[in-house]
Amino acid sequence: YCDSYCQRTGDCCRDYLATCRRAAVGCAVGPWGPWSRCSSPCGVGSRARSRQVTVPPRHGGDPCPDLKQRRGCLGQHPACGTAK
Repeated sequence: YCDSYCQRTGDCCRDYLATCRRAAVGCAVGPWGPWSRCSSPCGVGSRARSRQVTVPPRHGGDPCPDLKQRRGCLGQHPACGTAK
């Protein structure tokens, strides 16, 4: 049974590396997509972007990195500040 957690705990079987790591497939991801528009047209909001898994991890391979990111933004729509 190939479970990479044994490497963290130090209790892998003697043949773990030869048997499991050779067949391990780490996660692969595609490029980041574009950032979304600011969630707020006026004032503080957030933007997000994502990417897709192209090869899922198998046999104890490296797990996938983050697939989503978020960051702050400041909405500056032309109508901001002109409300009466």
